[in-house]
Amino acid sequence: MTQTNCWVSIPEKSDFSIHNIPFGIFSDTDTTKRVGIAIGDQILDLSKAAKLGVFDALNFDTSVFTNAVLNPFIALGKATTNAVREQIQNELTNENSVLKDYDTVLIAQKEAQMHLPVFIGDYTDFYSSIEHATNVGKMFRDPENALLPNWRHIPVGYHGRASSIAVSGVDLHRPMGQTMPPGAEAPVYGPSKRVDFELEMGFIIGKQTQLGETIATKDAEDYIFGKVILNDWSARDVQKWEYVPLGPFLAKNFGSTISPWVVTMEALAPFKVAGPKQEPKVLPYLEATTGGNIDIALQVAIANKNGEETVVSNSNFKYMYWSMAQQLAHHTMNGCNMNVGDLMGSGTISGKTEDSYGSLLEITWGGKNPLILNDGSERKFVEDHDTVIMRGHAEKGDIRVGFGEVRCTILPAKE
Repeated sequence: MTQTNCWVSIPEKSDFSIHNIPFGIFSDTDTTKRVGIAIGDQILDLSKAAKLGVFDALNFDTSVFTNAVLNPFIALGKATTNAVREQIQNELTNENSVLKDYDTVLIAQKEAQMHLPVFIGDYTDFYSSIEHATNVGKMFRDPENALLPNWRHIPVGYHGRASSIAVSGVDLHRPMGQTMPPGAEAPVYGPSKRVDFELEMGFIIGKQTQLGETIATKDAEDYIFGKVILNDWSARDVQKWEYVPLGPFLAKNFGSTISPWVVTMEALAPFKVAGPKQEPKVLPYLEATTGGNIDIALQVAIANKNGEETVVSNSNFKYMYWSMAQQLAHHTMNGCNMNVGDLMGSGTISGKTEDSYGSLLEITWGGKNPLILNDGSERKFVEDHDTVIMRGHAEKGDIRVGFGEVRCTILPAKE
């Protein structure tokens, strides 16, 4: 299967190749939210494809394509969702496909509105980049002993707030919060002065478990439907004041932003790589039997209020110390149950070099080394009317699979 076999025109270096076929929720002039797939710069309406009989041989209830979230479709299970994806690939490379005769089946992405792809019942954020954890430890604890004693033994995480997760394009107001200014004797209340992005990826649970069940690392991928890019915003000054003794709270729950297209694990399979060597040896329930990391190039840019972009980070998901399989095995080792649509965040993704750090906290080293944008202005942290844009793709030979972008503008605080 090659790009040239696809009868839909696909721009060169498009994230949405015939090898991808990601799922999302969209609406257009017909304001009804429904399921589509991205192909090139267009969207294929799966509800209309179903009416043309494209999926008749697969024997499932195609009304799932008229839902406002992907959860009912995902819940059909991988045997069905993979068959749907493969059937779409077959139709898009079949010159005699019934889809070619109906112009309304394809909608230009620029004419559609994207929506949150899944109903997220629960959200967990991990802390799984050793480079990021080390950088933060050096800044706030001990340069010689940056990692806490448990970090190399467990995939550290916390339960986040699902209600404030929004899709790309939904802007956020600068959060208000309580902070302790340097040298002050008492905390103050006001807009956060240290709003920061966090470059992350999220995976979406595709299979339910019951309370008391566990998931082994070797089986974990069966429970993961696909991945999105995640900007897990932080208010660093609020976080510094509140995170001891109970960890992230208001500094994190004012908003997170995800990309609208969910790229399946099957589309990402060609890009699997081995993760870093884990020392000391992990406990048996965390031992991974296969290469659990994925080579996904990630980029962060900041655009000023005039829209001029400056690339501030080039990182990669392959750097993660703890894999998705290990995160999921650890999350369920005590019997915690999973539901379809639950979102798991990777934690900030940082590489070994300054240009691969996944947050301004690291890039500017806590604001001590301001970043210079292309327009000559300085940034220690995100300013009002800045837009943070994250992009990601995997590429190997002539196969390219991407996520598009996730963007969000920080608006002034509602005081």
